[in-house]
Amino acid sequence: MLKPGMFISDRYEIIDSVGSGGMADVYKAKDHRLSRFVAIKVLKAEYSSDKSFVNKFRGEAQSAAGLSHPNIVNVYDVGDDGGLHYIVMELVEGITLKRFIERKGKLEIKEAVGIAIQIAQGMEAAHDNNIIHRDIKPQNIIISRDGKVKVTDFGIAKASNSNTITSNAMGSVHYLSPEQARGGYSDEKSDIYSLGVSLYEMLSGKVPFAGDNTVSVAMLHIQGEAMPLRDLEDNIPLSVDKIVQKCMQKRPERRYHSASELIVDLKRALSNPEGDFVQIPAFVANDSPTINISDDLDKINNGSYYNDSYHNPRNLKANQVIDDDEEELDTVDSKVDKIVSILTIAAIIVLAVVILFVVFRYILPSDEGGNDGEPTPVLTTTPEPTLEPTPTVEPTVGIETYQFPSVIGHKLEDAKAAILAKDPTAQIMPMEDYSNEYEEGLVIRQYPLGNTDFPVGSEVVIYVSVGPKSETIPYVYGNTWEQAEKKLKEYELIPTKEEVFSNDIAVGSVVSTDPPKESIVKAGDRVTVYVSKGPEIIQSAVPNLLGKTRNEADKLLKDAGLALGDVSQESSEAYAVGLISYQDTTAGELVDQGTKINVTISTGPSSTETGNIDDPDNPSNVRYVGTLLINDINPFDFTGDGEAEIILEMEQNGYGTEIYNEMTSISDFPLSIPIEGESTSIGVVRMYIDGDVFKIDGEPYVWIVEFVAVED
Repeated sequence: MLKPGMFISDRYEIIDSVGSGGMADVYKAKDHRLSRFVAIKVLKAEYSSDKSFVNKFRGEAQSAAGLSHPNIVNVYDVGDDGGLHYIVMELVEGITLKRFIERKGKLEIKEAVGIAIQIAQGMEAAHDNNIIHRDIKPQNIIISRDGKVKVTDFGIAKASNSNTITSNAMGSVHYLSPEQARGGYSDEKSDIYSLGVSLYEMLSGKVPFAGDNTVSVAMLHIQGEAMPLRDLEDNIPLSVDKIVQKCMQKRPERRYHSASELIVDLKRALSNPEGDFVQIPAFVANDSPTINISDDLDKINNGSYYNDSYHNPRNLKANQVIDDDEEELDTVDSKVDKIVSILTIAAIIVLAVVILFVVFRYILPSDEGGNDGEPTPVLTTTPEPTLEPTPTVEPTVGIETYQFPSVIGHKLEDAKAAILAKDPTAQIMPMEDYSNEYEEGLVIRQYPLGNTDFPVGSEVVIYVSVGPKSETIPYVYGNTWEQAEKKLKEYELIPTKEEVFSNDIAVGSVVSTDPPKESIVKAGDRVTVYVSKGPEIIQSAVPNLLGKTRNEADKLLKDAGLALGDVSQESSEAYAVGLISYQDTTAGELVDQGTKINVTISTGPSSTETGNIDDPDNPSNVRYVGTLLINDINPFDFTGDGEAEIILEMEQNGYGTEIYNEMTSISDFPLSIPIEGESTSIGVVRMYIDGDVFKIDGEPYVWIVEFVAVED
């Protein structure tokens, strides 16, 4: 395990650990020579000690370094430093396709086909350079942050020998082609099969073949049939289903012959999803009646059945017929298996009989004697002394190990104590990382794993939680509840819905959140989302306005959340002049707040409107007088000025008359002004201060003047 700050080949500085795989550990590093960040894959010790593997690994990695394509993770350098074998690659910030599938469950049709096209383009570039990947799977596909799909580990799988396949089988066997499962050759059609399995998983969310162990899964690849995608998902288009079926054909010759052909059909599937243009070649059986078993078996046993040219199908001559030989071998294998099975059963039966004979004859002898009644004699032999002395076996000096404890979920100090109790010389290296599962200060992962044998005195790495990663809460104001819920869950937050009244936000849209926008949150936090259910409707009881003056009515209505509507005038026998004699909404009735109430103000009895009491036929002897007394309010209390031009304007019977225009000060109030009118109807007086109408609470303030008829 390399530490941050260490240098490889005096050029690459280790920045951080990225991850660990079956054969290598991956680190983020900085190339100080070219001043760029790279990814370095360092072979583990168990593989570095195998010279044949290292030679193959270096050769394949160097050939992969010659590839340059937008859909391939570029290999920059291959080397070793004091027995440390490494590959320097392009650093791609993103997630693997496997993680992407796990996060989404299954992908959309166009999304999956688009990813498959980019993978196939990377394979096409490699195949054109005679490089077969041999380990195409979602774990080896990286999706960068900008959506670019890149294939990684080109050439690595090809370098694997029989000693390395076991350790990687569980991760790769689900995507293995039938010919690879048999231990045979691999070519570009093997990569196409693996891509078909990966596309199957993208569209359905699961691999086509699953089992309890690698052997059962491998046998399913050889003999089993995957359930068609359209049987699993009704929305899978016909063309996409047939493309996957063609990629996953058992016999290589029935698949796509090249990645280029596959790309053409994938692109056609995007433009014509239900088109029936995918043609799967029919199976052609071998009609040869003669099978030379001995020759083929000799070839298989000698490992010479497939020569080097077979590993590169592009170099095959036209007269080479390999598919027929493969079919014959399949038949031969079946017959040989039957013969071997029969012979094995027979051998087991014979061995059982022999064991029973020995047990009853020698181990459990009869108490009775032989024919003469004497016990059966037991023959013993003394071994002759050997002429050569037995060599003394020197004890092998091994590495001292101890069983490493599992400390995940423990506090840092407790974890250290547990490790040092097992190995006081252990070099413990604590590191910090975010965790949504474990509280701050608890161990979230460790190297090595718990309950494994580990060398004494070696370096140990334990990662301690610093709690969930904090982020700014996503902005969801104005979104629908569904949009807000989806966005918050992407940040691993827990949204809850609560409906509130709002006069400004449309029904169903987010009004606010708690915590509010721009707050710092972490995964697992609860967020209350307030969603508008429209404006709140509040009702009020209409007050009784009858017998009240206009100003009194206006105040009563405002206190109730209502407003004064149209004001009309009419004579009344019951109410004195200037008092409200009628309201259009009955007192006590519930109405929505803001409703306007229309009223009628009394002008007094109709008999006093015209003429002279003594001589009704001679109106010239009658005049109409009233007095305006302003003592209820002082306008200077509202203006803050000490002096202003005051204009009083009276409206009577639809006509306006200026009745006062003077420079007035605060000391002139209360103000009393005698007024003559045209009739005994009331007059409404408005005040202007320096040209602006006098208002209270935003409404013009008026005074009512009552006129009476007097004899001239």
